[in-house]
Amino acid sequence: MTQGHNESMSCHQRIFHAITGCGRRITPPQGFTLVELLTAILILALLALMSYRGLGTVLDTREHVRIESEKWQGIATFFERFRRDVELAAPRAVRLAVGGAPAWQARSSMTNGPILQFSRFESAEGVDTPQRLGYGINNKQEVELWLWPSLDAAPDSKPARYTVLGGVAKFELRYLNTELGWVTEWPGSVRDGQIPRAVQLRIVLVSGEDITRIFALQS
Repeated sequence: MTQGHNESMSCHQRIFHAITGCGRRITPPQGFTLVELLTAILILALLALMSYRGLGTVLDTREHVRIESEKWQGIATFFERFRRDVELAAPRAVRLAVGGAPAWQARSSMTNGPILQFSRFESAEGVDTPQRLGYGINNKQEVELWLWPSLDAAPDSKPARYTVLGGVAKFELRYLNTELGWVTEWPGSVRDGQIPRAVQLRIVLVSGEDITRIFALQS
């Protein structure tokens, strides 16, 4: 009786253990090993580095595009200003108490003044206002606009000088005469009119670009 009872209890216990899992050694869940953790950190670091370099490239490209856009916008503005000025050139000489200056005066090199001076009329409130201005390049590789206070200014009056374009290695001007020849000084002969038929402007930027434009004048 006792033996049968023990066998019955043993059988019941085995069934209970099989159902509930009691009596078995439960293995706790395993985490990352040190090698796996280091590998994951290395992969994340590489991804972060690649993302940083990609972002840096995008930012550098955007900055380069911005600088180039500003440069060419400044060049376009300068050419438009020069075109407007020379197209308003007028055959009006400078009148001084002693001597004077021709309406269009150009020299091949700058010596204590702009390489080009000329008279122009600008319409202001329906009145054509005479003005004397000039263009030249300074020793800072900048093109300057010179503005005199009046057309017939006193000899000792000083013009205002404004930088209109920077980063210029060369600033060259040539003028079309009545014989359809290009010259670097004006007037070059007695046959030359008060203003040339056209002016050719060439600039070479310090970055290497070589740009030439020709402007027809109302001579």
